[in-house]
Amino acid sequence: MAEITDPENTILMELKGGTVTIQLLPDVAPKHAERMKELARAGKYDNVAFHRVIDGFMAQTGDVQFANMETDYTPARAGTGGSDLPDLPAEFSKLPHDRGTLGAARSANPNSANSQFFINFKDNHFLNGQYTVYGRVISGMEHVDAIARGEPPASPDRMISVKVASDA
Repeated sequence: MAEITDPENTILMELKGGTVTIQLLPDVAPKHAERMKELARAGKYDNVAFHRVIDGFMAQTGDVQFANMETDYTPARAGTGGSDLPDLPAEFSKLPHDRGTLGAARSANPNSANSQFFINFKDNHFLNGQYTVYGRVISGMEHVDAIARGEPPASPDRMISVKVASDA
């Protein structure tokens, strides 16, 4: 378990294999960090599927419209939704998309990020300056590495719970 120095800006994501600790970067992407905390505190990320997981690239999740996988999750619709909150403006920075960083998923419109995000399995520097980086895994990356692959996976893994560390 990582040492948590800023519990208000640390996310605890429970996966089937254990806890993934994520340090948010509010100094780099304040709106994205705040959105993740808001959705986590509302329980919106709990039970949400990893709907797009590409080996050697990244694991994408956060489509909060599909929290109840048994009734809401369909491969054709996975990854098309967001939250009922407004989309976020891009907060591009010079931070690279390194292994373990969180990037804001979006459509072709740079200002369309909402609730979906991805965790990079490896350094993906070709994404630099095109997607907002707003967090990094500080422990538990082995649990991210174990997420079922597929677009979408036949039997997707999910975030069991997502909490702000100061609330846990």
